[in-house]
Amino acid sequence: MCAGSFCCSRDVCSPLHLLLCVVSDGHFGLKHKDQEIPLGQHVGVLEVACALHFDLCILIGPVWSCLCFRDVLFVDFRQWLSEVTGVELETTVDLSCAQYTYTDTLLCHDDELEGRRFAFILYLVPEWSEVDGGTLDLYSTDDRTQPGSIVKSLVPSWNTLVFFEVSPVSFHQVSEVLSEDKCRLSVSGWFHGPSLERPPRCLDPAPIRNTHIPQDHEILYEWINPEYLSFEYQSQIQDEFEDSSEILLKDFLKEEKFRAVCEALETSNIDWELLGPPNRRCYKRAKGELPDALSSCMDLLRSEAFFLLLSNLTGLKLHFLAPDNEDSDEGEGSSGQNARTLSQGDGDNVPTYTGELRHWEHGHYTMIHDHDPERQEFALDLLLFCGCEDWEAEYGGFTSYIAKEEDEELLTVYPENNCLALVYRDKETMKFVKHINHKSLQRDANRRGFCDFAFVYYE
Repeated sequence: MCAGSFCCSRDVCSPLHLLLCVVSDGHFGLKHKDQEIPLGQHVGVLEVACALHFDLCILIGPVWSCLCFRDVLFVDFRQWLSEVTGVELETTVDLSCAQYTYTDTLLCHDDELEGRRFAFILYLVPEWSEVDGGTLDLYSTDDRTQPGSIVKSLVPSWNTLVFFEVSPVSFHQVSEVLSEDKCRLSVSGWFHGPSLERPPRCLDPAPIRNTHIPQDHEILYEWINPEYLSFEYQSQIQDEFEDSSEILLKDFLKEEKFRAVCEALETSNIDWELLGPPNRRCYKRAKGELPDALSSCMDLLRSEAFFLLLSNLTGLKLHFLAPDNEDSDEGEGSSGQNARTLSQGDGDNVPTYTGELRHWEHGHYTMIHDHDPERQEFALDLLLFCGCEDWEAEYGGFTSYIAKEEDEELLTVYPENNCLALVYRDKETMKFVKHINHKSLQRDANRRGFCDFAFVYYE
């Protein structure tokens, strides 16, 4: 059967059980791979996908069935594919094996990388159905070649080969595996040849930045735990932040204010919009008019007084009264004076912010991509979490920071109620929110997700 440029052929290899025995018995070196899609010049997406990968070329002893399969694939099938498509394929073939177990997934991507022309997957699965998850989902694309919705899902089947042309519109994903006792095993790879011409890459618009709103220090005393308003404690926090470039401030809001925010999130009819495209993000953002408690909390985080507080907590120059690195003077001015001073200065030096209220639930995530406009300069990230009671790390939903072209995580920020996370990042530091998996549905039906206030501040 065919779905666009995707083709599926069943009962491909007669000695396939021998290949499965070799794979299942562990004749290859297993390696857990968190970064499924490497970040490079021609690949615009990286997302943590929990899958086990190993190289079929690293054999321990002679394995006859694997050699036969390799010869059929590298020679016979490659020649047939070249004749059918009219594309001259190179002798180089990438070949690997992937094992997906409960909650593993591979998010939306197009497989494009220099030289890749056709992708293939040979399934080595037990009896499998749609309820087991792990389907190969195919996406529609819009006139800008961005993925839209899933238009077809292919259920893995034993000894079935799926292959497709790698193109600017070949977006697909492996949906989350929902079976707790089955393993989705496959052999996959790419045939190489001349790449298709790619249209100009679609870029995200730069987020609209705003300057602070005129609110004086009274809003801080109204909302924030008094402990964080002590100059002595602010100095201690700043020392710690300057050493590590990150800090987590627990019980940040006054208890009654935090409770009011949580109640508004649980009981109010908020207009949430789902953000995409799925090769970059999937989560909900609040839009339109917010309930008073949420609107007031947003005002706090974008207020002039809060900009000055952040300066005191981090040592960053986010307010004109904040001391320069070489200046230790402390002071505080009126909101009107500050607004006039900022408006008279160089626009490029005026501290700004972007901010949104987000909702996270099963299936939500963000992904790293090459052209993220937030990566153009140094920035201070702020996250304030709500509705996270009983949230477990194994559910996902945490924010990971990694260095460009590195696999190791620099920092992980886990959702925690009434905690304010501050992270200062440079241009080489990237972040993503881990896919929220099926385990999150174990929580109470009314508390299966959480929310956060997500702000970015620029000096």
